[in-house]
Amino acid sequence: MTERMGFFTDTSVCIGCKACEVACKEWNQLPDDGFVFEATSYDNTGQLGASTWRHVAFIEQTRTVRMKEDEGDSGVDRWLMSSDVCKHCTHAACLDVCPTGALFRTEFGTVVVQEDICNGCGYCVPACPFGVIDRREGDGRAWKCTMCYDRQRGGLEPACAKACPTDSIQFGPLDELRERAEDRLERLHADGHSEARLYGESPDDGVGGAGAFFLLLDEPEVYGLPPDPVVTTRDLPSMWRWAGAAALSVAGAVAVAFAGFRDGGRR
Repeated sequence: MTERMGFFTDTSVCIGCKACEVACKEWNQLPDDGFVFEATSYDNTGQLGASTWRHVAFIEQTRTVRMKEDEGDSGVDRWLMSSDVCKHCTHAACLDVCPTGALFRTEFGTVVVQEDICNGCGYCVPACPFGVIDRREGDGRAWKCTMCYDRQRGGLEPACAKACPTDSIQFGPLDELRERAEDRLERLHADGHSEARLYGESPDDGVGGAGAFFLLLDEPEVYGLPPDPVVTTRDLPSMWRWAGAAALSVAGAVAVAFAGFRDGGRR
């Protein structure tokens, strides 16, 4: 495997232009989402899905501040914007549950679905702790971000990162991105943004660290992200051990009962 590549999305400089969404759809030839205005924000995609591999969230917050002029209270709005994407987890539950090998780990450390092998079983959909993978209506197969695997193999950066005008989406070696993110977080804290935090960067979290991580300006839940994601297949080994022990116990009980029955028959 070559050096692991990833995304660092700095939401503090996202302007909500949706260039990443458009570039993703154009390069990957994804169908449209119906052009439905959600009536909750400037958003027509709503969430990640089989045909939306990058989704820009518009989160409107109302805060009360004290105005200098009259010392009165006045409501002001703050927009939080963030381009969400598949996290390409280190411990990826979707890989664990796929029965056909349609999901695989690339040489760049990313997780990709091979659409020609996917049988549409859908096991990967509930397995994802972030709700990223989805089955396309009318198709039945699972789809998600590939981190532009084809472009990476050609020495190009993913389309979304290439199109981002503010460098909110940064692509590169994952270790370098983590260092860059720590520096950016320190600067924001020094500027008084104490609420700023990194999400998904730590190899010690419940998914072993994400290949696509974020700098957020509020709690993860505000952005629709789980606060403490855990790989959903974490307990499978112990569950299989308990199931095996239970099966052996039942088999032993049946054997003892059968032996007793035979002994009783001889008398």
